[in-house]
Amino acid sequence: MSQDKSGKSSLEKKAHKSKDRAAEIANTFEWLTTAFILAFVFRAFVMEAFRIPTGSMADTLKGAHFRLCCPQCGYGYEYGFVPAQYYDKQGRRLPEDTVPASKVSLAITRCPNCGRYPSRLRCSSSTCVYQSMGPTKQEEAPFSRCPRCNRNLMATDKMPVANGDRILVLKCIYQFIEPKRWDVIVFKNPTEPTINYIKRLIGLPNEKVQIIDGDIYIDDKIARKPAKIQNELWMPVYNNDYQPVRPREGSFNGHVWAQPFRNVVDSKWDTINPNSPTIFSLDSPGLNTMFYDTSIGNDFSATYAYDDVDTYRDMPICSDLMVRFDCKSADSQGSVGIALSKYETTYKAWIDLTGEMIITKTDKDGKTSELVREGSVSETESALVKFTNVDHQLIFEYGNKKLTYDLGLDLEDAGPIRQDIKPRVEIFGSGKLTLSHIAIFRDIHYTEPPKYSTRATKDHPFVLEEDQFFVLGDNSPNSEDGRLWDRPGLANKGLPDYREGTVPRDYLVGKALFVYWPSGFKPFFEEFPFGIIPNVGRMRFIYGGSNGSD
Repeated sequence: MSQDKSGKSSLEKKAHKSKDRAAEIANTFEWLTTAFILAFVFRAFVMEAFRIPTGSMADTLKGAHFRLCCPQCGYGYEYGFVPAQYYDKQGRRLPEDTVPASKVSLAITRCPNCGRYPSRLRCSSSTCVYQSMGPTKQEEAPFSRCPRCNRNLMATDKMPVANGDRILVLKCIYQFIEPKRWDVIVFKNPTEPTINYIKRLIGLPNEKVQIIDGDIYIDDKIARKPAKIQNELWMPVYNNDYQPVRPREGSFNGHVWAQPFRNVVDSKWDTINPNSPTIFSLDSPGLNTMFYDTSIGNDFSATYAYDDVDTYRDMPICSDLMVRFDCKSADSQGSVGIALSKYETTYKAWIDLTGEMIITKTDKDGKTSELVREGSVSETESALVKFTNVDHQLIFEYGNKKLTYDLGLDLEDAGPIRQDIKPRVEIFGSGKLTLSHIAIFRDIHYTEPPKYSTRATKDHPFVLEEDQFFVLGDNSPNSEDGRLWDRPGLANKGLPDYREGTVPRDYLVGKALFVYWPSGFKPFFEEFPFGIIPNVGRMRFIYGGSNGSD
């Protein structure tokens, strides 16, 4: 009797297929396990994503915020969302790190360009009916408290809240290279090591740190910011391309708006041309000068559009400024220049349109001296003109040519510090000139600690020791950083606490590298909880610093 081999073969095939399927499942599981381990290792030791929770690093990095556009001049800016200023339906303050899905009332803000405040205000309390037409006089602005119940006043507008920036942090990098000044770093908060903070690295081990008139001094020498970082830190004072559409409304720093650039006596600059309001023109052979009037436009106080307006009154003056504009000349015999004053000295930079660039200074006694001159500039009809006075350095640019003068690194190389003297901006020229894209910017201004702390001031330098670092937030008036920590840092059990005001090397997490999700946009319906549409234009690298003086 012959054997039925067909049934046996079928069973063998089924068993073989089952073994193959089991092997595939085992291989897939092994692959997934390996991928998970690699991802875990990558996250733990190479790179990790973080979300910015607060506005202490604004405008460089933003926490939850309102994305605003001035309804008068169209200038775009951000204002920080502070949950503690808002209440739920039961009258309780919102907890920290809350980002509402729906629109909420907008706090009082001021446009950093035209100075516009909201014209109508109301109390944030649901039980108070107080309403106001807003500030009507400059000395009354800003104010942000209800006169009846002392709660926050709000604008009548409601706006969606954008999430904080999401960044990639390069971890463990500081185990292989030394941290550099001006790096943006993530570290464990010394007083609460379970919480990660992000700040800018200012002081390195064994250095003496001082904050003086908004600048950083290291070992008695001013610390200059690298060029890429400096460009990120300029803050607007006035941009002539953005002008109010309803200037007669009395809400611009408490008055009606007017062109803040004014002619000095007998000057012939045309700054008010209804057909071309953003362009200044001149047709005069003599020297003509106009100045920026801070009694009309925003002044040079170190205010932050991102912060509460009730802090503005207490902000110091920032005298490190930059002015730029495009210049078109129809007369090769003309000239164009910019004057910036700091303390009791006025610095002037100009180009004779035959090709000579010059920087001079005039002291408090009226004595003028030439600082530097260069005569190799090719004649051109149109060019970008820029003059900067920052970190004790004068930089004059005309097109692709640059003229630089170093005032020195010591404290008074730019003159004795005078916070009571406001800086002055002038534009001057001769011939047939047309100026466009006129704008003024100020440098970041690191504020000294409040009165209850004297750390890292002129009279109380902060001397770091081995493996100690000092950090500050870019939003200096609204940053809890090394100036303010009043408790020693917590160390591992059995070890001595870390010195207050410092970040120990042990607590360095990594270097901020890239903004990969800069508070995206929400879809069409406003109740959607997340901004899932990427804001591609704001994706960017976060520049680091240098251990050198430049």
